[in-house]
Amino acid sequence: MKKSDLQPLRGFLLLLLWLIAACAPSLPPTATPLLPTLTAPPPSRPPTLTPTAVPTATPTPSVGTDLQPIKLLFVPVVDAERLVGGGQILVQELQRTTALTFEIVVPSSYRVVLEEMCASPNDTLGFLPSAGYVLAAQLCGVQVAAKAVRFDAAWAAAMIVVRRDDPAQQLADLTGKKWAYPDSTSIATYFYPWSLLRQAGAAPAEALAVGSDEAVIRAVYTGKADFGSASFSPPLVEGKPVPWQGGEVLDVPANLLVSCAATADQTALMCGGWEVRDARRNLRSELPDVVQKVRLLATTPKLP
Repeated sequence: MKKSDLQPLRGFLLLLLWLIAACAPSLPPTATPLLPTLTAPPPSRPPTLTPTAVPTATPTPSVGTDLQPIKLLFVPVVDAERLVGGGQILVQELQRTTALTFEIVVPSSYRVVLEEMCASPNDTLGFLPSAGYVLAAQLCGVQVAAKAVRFDAAWAAAMIVVRRDDPAQQLADLTGKKWAYPDSTSIATYFYPWSLLRQAGAAPAEALAVGSDEAVIRAVYTGKADFGSASFSPPLVEGKPVPWQGGEVLDVPANLLVSCAATADQTALMCGGWEVRDARRNLRSELPDVVQKVRLLATTPKLP
């Protein structure tokens, strides 16, 4: 085909393309935006604040009030019940004269008394034996304010006791036997008896700390221990003190033993005209025959 023959055909094709383009339906505009629409957030409200209560400091109770009474610490020389009962008289008098509040405390041992006083020096008063005071003074500076007077005596002494049926006649006879004592911090009822035993050449087989004078007498009475050391005070005879220089044995005469008994009001232990005032008297109600069963073997000198 000649080039001249293609001219009419080219024109026809161009016309046809034009008609197709003109007749094609138009596309609707797109509904999707090119960029997402940004929606403004709602205005924010400040958070609601709940006021916090200002902490108030708890006031420290004053010493000597009901919230913090002053503790009166007693060493357990006798059963706690007796100490508390007798101590109430002291508490009432102290509260009357000072307008302060006091509380009686009887710890389990002499050592615990020292620990309590050192742990709480501002609200404790303690009734200590001499050795206990020395230890407390070294540990935490405990000071002496007063001393006790027992049966009008400002000194202390101890006795070594055995059962009446025990054949021992002197301290040397206690070798190989079991010893009961109140507490190892007591000069009168532990250190001095220990020294006397050593001087006599006596070597106990066993030593038991039983906690109180009453417990010592009870241990000897029941046979838990062969002998014991406890507090001693001389007797009254016909209501008068018996001269006693210390160290000598001053026990109820054998002919009066059958008469030993507590008085009707339970305030004293009498053997005829003798009033027993050593540690055995504390058991006059519990063990009415305590004097008939437990006797003195030795005593210590007077101790300050």
